Amino acid sequence: MRVCVFIDGSNFYHACRENLGGRTDVNFGSFAAFLVGAGRDLTRTYYYSCALPPDHDEAARQGQQRFFTALQRVPYLELRLGRLVKRSVNCDACGDARVRYQEKGVDMRIGVDMVSLASKNLYDVAVLVSGDGDLTEAVQAVKDLGKHVELATFATGRSDELAAAADVVIALNNAEMKPLLLH
Repeated sequence: MRVCVFIDGSNFYHACRENLGGRTDVNFGSFAAFLVGAGRDLTRTYYYSCALPPDHDEAARQGQQRFFTALQRVPYLELRLGRLVKRSVNCDACGDARVRYQEKGVDMRIGVDMVSLASKNLYDVAVLVSGDGDLTEAVQAVKDLGKHVELATFATGRSDELAAAADVVIALNNAEMKPLLLH
């Protein structure tokens, strides 16, 4: 069976921070191999994220660029970028207006890629690494094309709808993830 892995980068990053004691240093080649498992073939891994904007902290931008460069060295991994847009948000607690960045185009790109590649018969199984319920319809569309969809996610922060839509849920946890960390 041919497997494509689709990683919602921001969702996975925050889930790792919450569930792995702040650790986010995942070896993505090993992680993809773990998700594919024995007896199946990795077609490609797609990692979705957004580049930090020019007005963001320079050290953070440089760190992210090092991370993106490292990702591009992982065999059979494609980096797909959305964009960040500024949004003004009012704090419920204090009433202050704050500027926050919001991802745009990432969930849509994941969904379009999953459906497009399935319709071209480029994989048999999609492994989606996310807990974001916005991807539920994409999962259903891929299944309607006759493909299997596995959801790899930590239990905390996972959409129940997304989990119900997947054929299989791979429950990530600290014990399984620890050998897949870089240090």
